[in-house]
Amino acid sequence: MKKHNFSAGPCILPQEVFKEASQAILDFNNSGLSILEISHRSADFVSVMDEAQSLALELLDLKDKGYKALFLQGGASTQFLMIAYNLLEKKAAYLNTGTWSSKAIKEAKLFGEIVEVASSKDKNFNYIPKSYSIPDDVDYFHCTSNNTIFGTQMKEFPTTSKPLVCDMSSDIFSRTLDFSKFDIIYAGAQKNMGPAGTTLVIVKEDILGKVSREIPSMMSYSTHISKDSMFNTPAVYAVYVSMLTLRWIKAKGGIKAMEELNNKKADLLYSEIDRNPLFKGFAAREDRSAMNATFNLTDESHKETFDKMWKGAGVNGLNGHRSVGGYRASMYNALSLESVQVVVDLMQDLEKKVK
Repeated sequence: MKKHNFSAGPCILPQEVFKEASQAILDFNNSGLSILEISHRSADFVSVMDEAQSLALELLDLKDKGYKALFLQGGASTQFLMIAYNLLEKKAAYLNTGTWSSKAIKEAKLFGEIVEVASSKDKNFNYIPKSYSIPDDVDYFHCTSNNTIFGTQMKEFPTTSKPLVCDMSSDIFSRTLDFSKFDIIYAGAQKNMGPAGTTLVIVKEDILGKVSREIPSMMSYSTHISKDSMFNTPAVYAVYVSMLTLRWIKAKGGIKAMEELNNKKADLLYSEIDRNPLFKGFAAREDRSAMNATFNLTDESHKETFDKMWKGAGVNGLNGHRSVGGYRASMYNALSLESVQVVVDLMQDLEKKVK
């Protein structure tokens, strides 16, 4: 039975990528060696890292614009710390839209004063705050573009003279934006880009070197830039699969093509959520995420029946996060429109059963 993978991450990746990546485990580049055992200093892997970095900048339209692409370890959670280590001198502004931005705020408070310019905690983070101002005396502004747990997504970003830092872990490469507005973009690979184990960080070089503190080598973006992400042994396989996925995105037509398909998937599912009296959306309509649709049953007595239906149909990972309950359909780039249609059909079948 075909599986329809709606997991929030680690998540679905393209089948073409799996096939090529699995072959590389046995024999990489006809070298007689596995990608898992080659030296990260070898010419074969250096070319992988170079291509991965180059593709990331190309797809985001940031090539030759003063940015560097890094593949680091420790997940986005380590970036919560690194951002503050490298940029926070006295004060920073943060927008709190969910669990991950809350954790980023907690880490940043170790380094200086944090101004929480707005928060949607009052409604369990089911919306994105709109009316807020960024103080003139902060070192940078931090936001989270997409909130995986709560199913909200920023549709617009503030215009500010301060460095703009964004956690794009769950929607990078999924929609077109003016990425040159951002000074640092970071994203764990395990949503739209690759397997768990590596984190992409896009850094505008001219914002670095402005804090007075001494930064430990492993926490310094400048260190990793100077060593082309090879200061320590990188997550070789995760970087390789990320490179293959970025190749796949480019071959499919780039971010614009991803966005078109993602919008079709989101429109299909949200239309059914709004039409079907047995379901209700969690996130505010204007802030709904194209990546993570969160929804609940209007009558919990149907839960056992619906759960049996979707599990029996080969659907995986549809359970909602414990913070929200209900259901969460994560519709990352590699998920097909066909898989979304399967869930929509199941929702309609439940409606017929109840009638």
